[in-house]
Amino acid sequence: MRKRGLVLALTLALASPALLADEGMWLPMQLPDISAPMKAAGFAGEPAQMADVTRPPLAAVVKAGGATGSFVSGKGLILTNHHVAFGVIQYNSSQQKDIITDGFYAQGMHEELPANPDFRVLVTVGFDKITERIIANAQGKHGRGYRDAVEAASKAMVAECEADAGYRCSVVNMYYGSDFYRVKQLELQDIRLVYAPPRAIGNYGDEIDNFMWPRHSGDFTFLRAYVGKDGKPAPYSADNVPYNPPAHLQVSTAAVKAGDYAMLAGYPGITFRHRTATEFASQIEWQLPARIELFESLLRDVAASAPEGSEAAVKYASQVQSFKNTLKRAQGELEGLRRSDAVRVRREDEAAMLAWLAGQADGRALRRDIDALGQVLNAGKATRERDHILGALFGRTQLLSSAITLQRLAAEKAKPDAERESGYQARDLALIEGRLKQVQRRYDSAVEQAIVLDLLGRYYALPAAQRMAEVDAVFGADMAVARPRVSQLYAATGLGEEAARLAAMRADAQSLAASTDAMLAAAARLMPAILRMEEESKMREGELLRLRPAYMRALVGFRKSQGRAVYPDANSTLRVSYGRVQALNPRDAVSYHPVTTVAGIVEKNTGREPFDAPPALLAAIHKGDFGNTADAALGMQTVNFLTNLDTTGGNSGSPVMDAQGRLIGINFDSNWESVSASWMFDARYKRAVHVDARYMRWLMDKVYPAHWLLDEMQLERAN
Repeated sequence: MRKRGLVLALTLALASPALLADEGMWLPMQLPDISAPMKAAGFAGEPAQMADVTRPPLAAVVKAGGATGSFVSGKGLILTNHHVAFGVIQYNSSQQKDIITDGFYAQGMHEELPANPDFRVLVTVGFDKITERIIANAQGKHGRGYRDAVEAASKAMVAECEADAGYRCSVVNMYYGSDFYRVKQLELQDIRLVYAPPRAIGNYGDEIDNFMWPRHSGDFTFLRAYVGKDGKPAPYSADNVPYNPPAHLQVSTAAVKAGDYAMLAGYPGITFRHRTATEFASQIEWQLPARIELFESLLRDVAASAPEGSEAAVKYASQVQSFKNTLKRAQGELEGLRRSDAVRVRREDEAAMLAWLAGQADGRALRRDIDALGQVLNAGKATRERDHILGALFGRTQLLSSAITLQRLAAEKAKPDAERESGYQARDLALIEGRLKQVQRRYDSAVEQAIVLDLLGRYYALPAAQRMAEVDAVFGADMAVARPRVSQLYAATGLGEEAARLAAMRADAQSLAASTDAMLAAAARLMPAILRMEEESKMREGELLRLRPAYMRALVGFRKSQGRAVYPDANSTLRVSYGRVQALNPRDAVSYHPVTTVAGIVEKNTGREPFDAPPALLAAIHKGDFGNTADAALGMQTVNFLTNLDTTGGNSGSPVMDAQGRLIGINFDSNWESVSASWMFDARYKRAVHVDARYMRWLMDKVYPAHWLLDEMQLERAN
């Protein structure tokens, strides 16, 4: 009954008139409920039609890697960010052929380069509510039992869905375990690099400009999806043919100006706006400072062991970009949450919610679960430092992580498929193989040893109660012992070779347990510790999944009493946000125009990285040959623009559309003042930063020509 009550409350909340056009990452099926405000904001289409993910424009929006992209032609051409496709670019780069620096411009489909084997593009074709089927066997259970019941039901639903070959299915929960949906996605495996600007365009300004405005980055790349001759998803083959998507977006040639309607669709990763006051405090007081300190150190490790221009630097280029982005995001998030006094604000809001709840008919029962939720969250603090460090040790490495994966896979393969751990089922084998293959181009022994020793140093500083016997047994009890052991570990392993990793993937548990390979033997000895940590985590996850719906029911009811809508926190599912092109006034006497031009590229240019604009770009700017891609009002070629659209990580590469659903740009960043929006939304500061489609067109016509792609997208030349 509680679940049904929550669903009703959510439905009523969505019908609330107090909807902000610039706030909300809406599920497609919620769009009919907000039709009036969308149209009032300027949308010229019918929001109710967008509830169907198989129809345009949403059918053109795809999950690309860990972010978003969109089809922009009927031949499988995908537009996304340079930084989203950076792993693909890096995978195809070397000291001899450095396309990270030089860029890549295929002159026809025959020149397109295959992506790393684990890169996927997913096309959502189904989004069905299955709450009752998921929770039916979980009722009355607690902790691990509740989690296992939900997972077993989810696996069954996924298996049923994936009986249809070529599809990747998943079960996702909304409102923190209150509702469950099955997402069905076509899994495109053969993805190829088509067009990527040089680093000095795609990442102009690098970390100095990251999360800053004004921006002048050409952060875009084109990929292409291929399928077998039968039209079905298939691994890379020279015989494959371009995928014919169900829809594609038409790129707009119109001007963009302040006040214009804008809409974005994509796969935002995760937001935490409906988390408890305890979690807000933990994020600000411990998690973010710890994350900042860790990633600053990891970046120093890589810089010291992979000198600029070395082969190791090329191999770690993608990981370094990820580290830099994680670091700066954490810094911005911490500053923003402190500026907003988020701990106090959230505590006061939660206190008001609980006071309201005390007067409700079901308030006492809900309060019991809410108090229990707080106890589970507080208990998790006991091992958070250990979990933080060992999570990085086991997950942020290449060879050690591969060895752990191989040992776990061998153990799981002995079980019936439905009983295997998620991530190690038959459906996951192709992705595991792809990850094992890509190690070859993203691993250097000296770099990984530096990272491992750094993390071990942190581990040795933990209180004795957080130490684990297996970790001490493998690496030693202190750094004096660890240094030679780590050196020997990497000297005595063959896993640096792809053939050895793939052979181990085919081996059974008994063979791997008896392996004399040093890294595989170390992973086998570490496995009991990893499984204990996993068991602790699953116990907490089960209780959180069981208890959070009570908090959400109270929050939704409280928000409804305030006349406010509640949308689900982001969770990597397809969402839509809408708003307008809008300027930014972040501080007293500081005002930013919402559109930048190439004049800013010249102003920032120093000739040194990260402001080393390519000579070809500077020459084209000085020539002033912009043609019809220039902004008539500004008399200059535009580069980036701002909107007030609600975005977060995962929205990178999301198409930004106008009132008619035409693509006017792609999302790639947020401003510094709004990095904390994943936890707390503030309409005064929240802006999203986009690459103007006119800048992309101009580069592809006048600077690094790809006329065949412009023709494919039915775009006229700049003239």
